[in-house]
Amino acid sequence: MTAYSESLVKASKSILLLIDVQEKFRPVISGIEQVIHNGKILIQAARRLDVPILITEQYPKALGSSVMEFKQVLVDAQPVHTKLCFSAVGCESLLTALKDSGRKQVVILGVETHVCVLQTGLELIGLGYSVFIVADAVGSRKTLDQKLGLRRLEQNRAQLVSTEMVIFEWLRVAGTLEFKEVQALVK
Repeated sequence: MTAYSESLVKASKSILLLIDVQEKFRPVISGIEQVIHNGKILIQAARRLDVPILITEQYPKALGSSVMEFKQVLVDAQPVHTKLCFSAVGCESLLTALKDSGRKQVVILGVETHVCVLQTGLELIGLGYSVFIVADAVGSRKTLDQKLGLRRLEQNRAQLVSTEMVIFEWLRVAGTLEFKEVQALVK
């Protein structure tokens, strides 16, 4: 049996949480195209490796639905958890889905880093989850807010990771069919 560190993201123990990557944010979030590009890669990898995906949308009546790029790679029946509170933990249906999954690692991407991502991450840590923030798949309107949000998350035990870090930790080994398929996403 191979040793396993709880500091590594493991496909069988994690869930991917997409926070508020919605159309109305597209023109105002710095680096949104990178957030969308890397988010799409993570969604495809999660689907291939059987990592559950949870999606939130902040007040979609005003902010629109999730970006088209995500819809193209998500399963048709993928539930979307709508919310008004900034932390996704305040969304009861999402929290129930997370608890029901039995998974204790939450890999988070989305917007805005210093508001919804931050508050969700901190509350999940408070509930005993291991939180991994995908630093190259989160964004804010202002660069300073982005930096401060990431710093505060890290100071409170969230682990900052990149898209490729998550993917290769989920994979664990090379040479498998899954490796070949998922590796192609990052080439």
